[in-house]
Amino acid sequence: MPQPQHIVALGLARSGRAVLEAAGHLGATALAHDRDEGVDAVAPPGTELRLGAWDDAFLEGADLVVKSPGIPEDAEPVLAAKRAGLEVVSEVEFAARHLANPIVAITGTNGKTTTTALLGAMFEAAGRPVEVVGNIGRPLASLVGTVADDAWIVCELSSFQLEGVSTFRPSVAIITNLEPDHLDRHGSFEAYADAKLRVFAQQSANDVAVVPHGFGTIPGRARQIEFGATDPLPAEPLIPGAHNRENAAAATAAARAIGVSDDAIAQALRTFPGVEHRIEEVAIVDGVSYVNDSKATNVAAALRALASFPGRRKHVILGGRGKKESYAPLAFAFEDEDRAYVIGEAADEIASALTAAGVAHVHSGDLATAVAAAASAAMPGDVVVLSPACASFDQFTSFEHRGEEFRRLAQNLT
Repeated sequence: MPQPQHIVALGLARSGRAVLEAAGHLGATALAHDRDEGVDAVAPPGTELRLGAWDDAFLEGADLVVKSPGIPEDAEPVLAAKRAGLEVVSEVEFAARHLANPIVAITGTNGKTTTTALLGAMFEAAGRPVEVVGNIGRPLASLVGTVADDAWIVCELSSFQLEGVSTFRPSVAIITNLEPDHLDRHGSFEAYADAKLRVFAQQSANDVAVVPHGFGTIPGRARQIEFGATDPLPAEPLIPGAHNRENAAAATAAARAIGVSDDAIAQALRTFPGVEHRIEEVAIVDGVSYVNDSKATNVAAALRALASFPGRRKHVILGGRGKKESYAPLAFAFEDEDRAYVIGEAADEIASALTAAGVAHVHSGDLATAVAAAASAAMPGDVVVLSPACASFDQFTSFEHRGEEFRRLAQNLT
């Protein structure tokens, strides 16, 4: 793959900034654009910054355009680049072209962050060098020019990151599951699924694809390994829930395929504490548990949260910015004594589904009001869980921001 000489980077969040640093390591110049004039960014040497309105002149001299995952395929800068005959790739595609390391790529609708972090812990338990990157936090491009040659890369990938891949070929690719999500961005489940399945498309017969039992046909030519929640494991995972046992089975299957010993896998399973913002107990106040599941940004994820507390009355905070999903399956998963508190842009739509299912609920509007109402209604032994089934961007900057606010509110109840 020819090395680019002048890169145009679209977006100046974490991925875009990593692309600029990578360009410097490659000896390329770069121009970065972000429509947000207030973005806090410093131009590395050899980089120009352009903020605010897009101008096609920004493409002058470019031989590659790299877009951040938050920028859709139909954004004006992307369309302008394609009209100019320029290749437009995702940050992941760009980074992978300049990394010789073997990559394990993890995607799926839910469970991918837990699976990614757990697989990284398995490598560490085996004493093998590993870098854990991608949608989990640190961009893949941050490794260009900096990663040790002998390190494996374990990379979590969203559908947004996989939209712009064409030659990306992971040595091992995992899909945890595939359920409706991000329909507001992709337009249909079929388009969303197509983006996810691109993780397998370039794999050869020497590579490995790890998929749920009975998943069906996937693109590419990789050797296929299946996993499921009831698979025998070398140890039982510390993190609770059937969904987490399924994540553990996926990570175990991939680790074994790579040659990690069962002893190391067992050590990781016994000690891995889980990830922040995913069914994370953040406080116990007057016998009531407060659980932060802010990462549950779709209905399927919230369903897993509801199933994680059998025999306990649940006070569930739902809402945020919807993704054009039906909330009916979630509403009908509530048990008789459970109660919901709806917030954000999707509150009315969620409330309609809850009413149809006969679920008691309160229009709270915002998170602080919801936490206060749930705390007032909860009795010892109950659980108050933030599991929104929605994106966070109506009232918060990210699901992490939302989760940290829930943590603060819950801990301030003491």
